[in-house]
Amino acid sequence: MRLTDRVRSISYLKAHAAELLRELVDDQEPLVITQNGEARAVILDIASYDQLHETAALLKLLALADRQAEEGMLESAADAIAAYRLDG
Repeated sequence: MRLTDRVRSISYLKAHAAELLRELVDDQEPLVITQNGEARAVILDIASYDQLHETAALLKLLALADRQAEEGMLESAADAIAAYRLDG
């Protein structure tokens, strides 16, 4: 995907909103909206937006796990299973 091919002015957005929304859903690629020649916003279809948030959440979890591993906050699988069985 080349983002330069997905740039539209705000006036174009106003005049072609329904068409652009159909394209967003069909292509599932972001659309950059400009105002006075400067990029001001990015529009995504809802599926891409949801996927982006899920990816960000996963990356946060991975970063947390990595930090916990660096701090030695690990437990072996055998110890975790044993503790689970004691609580159960």
